[in-house]
Amino acid sequence: MTNATTRRGALKTLGLGAAAASLPLWARYTNAQTSEPVKIGFQVHRTGIGAAYGRWYDRTTQAAVKLINDGGGINGRMIEIMAEDDGTDPKRGAEVVEKFANQHGCDVGFGTLFSHVVIGSSPRAGELKLPYFVVSEGHHVASGMLNRYTLQPGITDVKSQVQAMAPYVADNLGKKVTMIFPDFAFGHDHRDYFSAAIEAQGGEVLEKIAIPPSETSFTKYFPKIPRDTEVLYHVMVGPAVLTFVKELGEFFGPSRPEMFGFIDSLEAVDIASPGLEYLEGTYFWEGNPRNAQPDQSEHDKFYRAAVGVDDNGASVSDPTDVSTYAHMFGCWETLHVIKAGMEAAGYQGPGDRATLIEAVEAMTDMPHSQAHPQGAKIFNGKTHQVFGHQYISRVEAGRLVKVHTTSIEDTLYPDEVDYTTQAF
Repeated sequence: MTNATTRRGALKTLGLGAAAASLPLWARYTNAQTSEPVKIGFQVHRTGIGAAYGRWYDRTTQAAVKLINDGGGINGRMIEIMAEDDGTDPKRGAEVVEKFANQHGCDVGFGTLFSHVVIGSSPRAGELKLPYFVVSEGHHVASGMLNRYTLQPGITDVKSQVQAMAPYVADNLGKKVTMIFPDFAFGHDHRDYFSAAIEAQGGEVLEKIAIPPSETSFTKYFPKIPRDTEVLYHVMVGPAVLTFVKELGEFFGPSRPEMFGFIDSLEAVDIASPGLEYLEGTYFWEGNPRNAQPDQSEHDKFYRAAVGVDDNGASVSDPTDVSTYAHMFGCWETLHVIKAGMEAAGYQGPGDRATLIEAVEAMTDMPHSQAHPQGAKIFNGKTHQVFGHQYISRVEAGRLVKVHTTSIEDTLYPDEVDYTTQAF
């Protein structure tokens, strides 16, 4: 108990970018007691509607693991990734979590993106007492819906994102908003939390149009958009996102309202694709700017090169292979959090899982660094949710040009849960 308390105190001022060097001697474990690898179960959307994200989550994960292993691993042990496809399906997700614990002998689970899969998988992780580090964006973790074994320390959630975006939308684009969003948990977060956020700015949502995430044609939904809409707020996911944005342009023709999209509607899609010319002058939220910006940090430059992404956000080996750059950094950052947490906990095996979670719960400031190339962050150990800067970009000459960066304070909201009070 004394050791755990001391570790928590030490981590409150820990800069994760230099985690191993910053930790006291008792926590470094430079001479590991075992040469067995640290097994991380990677729940990856190789198939299903999340496949484009899964492909780039995989590339980012492999790059981060190589960097960590080349630097000596975790407590002197190499990371071994045990990857399993969940098909972007909640039922299969729970089965994958069980395989991690019972078949592969994984130390932790990691990587899940789509919120309905997280919600379907997390209860099993809790039952198996498997630390489950998700790289999603849903508010399901911070809302208290899940359990102490589920953490989201590498990517911000929708509630924090839309709360930070709403003032810019209201002040610069308009206050009469129509929303188009996918009809599952992630989209419902947008529906609920952006509606509240824009209303707090004196705006109103005229219409909320929910579309099944597996939909392949969207024209039939667009006549529901009210004529007096000033801002069309859109977020879409899945393999048909290019069809979505093309059909949206065809529907409006030469006259359209102002548009504010979450880049999910264009992740893995070339913004210069034929039919997307109408997006010129529209705005997007980006978790991490796809195009390298004039003020690009050395950390983004390092990360971009390590993952194999060029200045346009595409693969260096294939300029037509556009990344999911606004999201995939979460894998890189989460793996560095796992490393820092294990080193602080002196992690040696499954018997130390609770101590690992306590170590991560004790983290607060995460400085902008190679470990956190998207930007500085603050982790809330009570809610298991990280908070960070958000970016608004404008389409200019076929590029996404950053026009606004929020503060971290813009993204904060009152705690809705205290997972640290829950028993392991």
